[in-house]
Amino acid sequence: MSIEKVRAYFKGFGIADRIREFEVSSATVELAAVAVGVEGARIAKSLSFKIADKPVIIVVAGDAKIDNSKYKAQFHTKAKMLTHEEAHSLIGHDVGGVCSFALPEDVAVYLDVSLKRFDTVFPAAGSDNSAIELTCQELERYSSNFTAWIDVCKAWQ
Repeated sequence: MSIEKVRAYFKGFGIADRIREFEVSSATVELAAVAVGVEGARIAKSLSFKIADKPVIIVVAGDAKIDNSKYKAQFHTKAKMLTHEEAHSLIGHDVGGVCSFALPEDVAVYLDVSLKRFDTVFPAAGSDNSAIELTCQELERYSSNFTAWIDVCKAWQ
């Protein structure tokens, strides 16, 4: 199970006990905000894309949307999200629990600047009923294969 992979990954950093598991689903921004008890914007949603046949994760604020022109300028291709099956096989997490932790080595992780306005954010922890509270600095530090901070979103300013 994906959450167990994330728990084992976080154990190496000494933060596994910070994972929160809920009795209710946290698979969407709205559900996660209710489960955690924060505004939806503070939910760090992990979006999975394919760039030149390589999977990537972009973590963005819950109220942000991908801006196609910014995305194309950053990656020189159109935004193409992974299917549910591709997310499972290439990322190792199912949709609803996709996160930037415990990933295969070929999955690059980007963090969007829309997150930086918050002291802490709440990404999923590998399942559709989990989250962990992290500062942006911690999110960068603990994300597998962190590559860069980027600006590819709109609708959050």
